[in-house]
Amino acid sequence: MEDLSLHILDIAENAVRAGARLIEIDVRADDAARSLTVEVRDDGCGMDEATRQRALSPFGTSRTERDVGLGLPLLAQSARETGGECTVHSAPGRGTRVVATFNQAHIDCKPLGDLASSVRTLAVGNPQVDVILELSCGDQSRRLDTRDLRAVSEKPVSGNASDNARRPFKNTQQQSDPRFAEHHDGGNC
Repeated sequence: MEDLSLHILDIAENAVRAGARLIEIDVRADDAARSLTVEVRDDGCGMDEATRQRALSPFGTSRTERDVGLGLPLLAQSARETGGECTVHSAPGRGTRVVATFNQAHIDCKPLGDLASSVRTLAVGNPQVDVILELSCGDQSRRLDTRDLRAVSEKPVSGNASDNARRPFKNTQQQSDPRFAEHHDGGNC
């Protein structure tokens, strides 16, 4: 795979096939240590030890349409090529946790890629699954939770489209603040 976002999408799609209703993706960069950690957790059916071992082998898969599965083995290889590692923690009925670490200073470290498109593909293609994406670097972090997006989109709407587009940004203080009234034409923004 060309970049890490495609590995993340592949692992998340495996979680969907395992019945996950919640997939959490954490991407943590430590610039001082020049490391990148990718963690994907799900609440799917989980794996017993024999299945977990097969999942890490390029010659084993849980799919019935083919005899090999390369997702986890390729992710593990990509991590090892940089001096990092990949671990898989799982138990039946408890979901799965995949953690891969990468040395960003290594010449073989793949770029993160278009993570936004990968997460969008996952969320749009699997609307029954909630996805949480957390990105952090040092003391800065960003979080996207599809449950929050769904809550905003499920609120009843009325009026014209421009009113609905502005609704989430409407400041309720505007209506009662006389300082605002002096500089405002009385619209809904």
